[in-house]
Amino acid sequence: MRVVTLLPAATEIVAALDMLDDVVAVSHECDFPPGANAKPRATHCPIHESTLPSAEIDRWVSESLRRSGTLYTLDEALLRRLEPDVLVTQRLCDVCAVGYASVQAFAATLPGPPRVVDLDPSSLADIMQDVRTVADALGVRERGDALVAGLRARIEAVRARAADAARRRCVVLEWIDPPFRSGHWTPELVEIAGGVEPLGRKGEDAARVSWDAVRTAAPEVLVLACCGYRVDRTLRDLPLLASQPGWDELPAVRAGEVYAVDGTVHLSRPGPRIVDSLELLAGILHPERFAPSPDAVRAPLSPR
Repeated sequence: MRVVTLLPAATEIVAALDMLDDVVAVSHECDFPPGANAKPRATHCPIHESTLPSAEIDRWVSESLRRSGTLYTLDEALLRRLEPDVLVTQRLCDVCAVGYASVQAFAATLPGPPRVVDLDPSSLADIMQDVRTVADALGVRERGDALVAGLRARIEAVRARAADAARRRCVVLEWIDPPFRSGHWTPELVEIAGGVEPLGRKGEDAARVSWDAVRTAAPEVLVLACCGYRVDRTLRDLPLLASQPGWDELPAVRAGEVYAVDGTVHLSRPGPRIVDSLELLAGILHPERFAPSPDAVRAPLSPR
């Protein structure tokens, strides 16, 4: 079977099913497991790993989506040469990966045509179902069932251990300039990990919010998980938050409970490692019950 995965979560699902050898091309963002880095790249984004300021990236994304409806291009010549049997894509987010409609239309012109597998999760349960959907498409249903069972066991272990813990207000920002609140499965992860997300909205897209909304939420814990940013890039934007009115009065800032996490890996990839993100949040919210994750970096907060 010749498989093309057009988003990182899909590559990670296929790899977790022990089918990475069947993958003949991946997206420009696929970087895990390490073997994915050796695969041909089937998509391109001109702003990938850009050094532009965050506000300019946000403007470019908004303008590009308004103008053309997509941020990405498919390497159609490569895909025609590869003649894939299965294309795994998504319709969840036009910012995250090439649009589903574009992939479906192109796939119809290929020999076969290949099967297009659509991932569209908005909750943990949806992510688990997507694992099963991919496993079925690749003919390894039993592997999918076993993988989901293992992931669910880890989820329930966190839920049980955090069940009677004090609920801490935890705001997760998916972008800093401008601020974006969390959505989809992230508020659910916070809840399972022993917190409450006063800004996030379960099952909804991440969305822009005002700084006043962040202040009003009065987070006891603030997690910065900027989509597509490594920790060091997120920390470079920290002064933008620190310059906002009322920053020093936030409970999270007063307590030194502001954390940066790798937004290319944690919370934004709806695949098997979403459970790693749950365990990371549990370690942030309740270090007395869970081992802290080395991937959660306490932000340096200088007195003003």
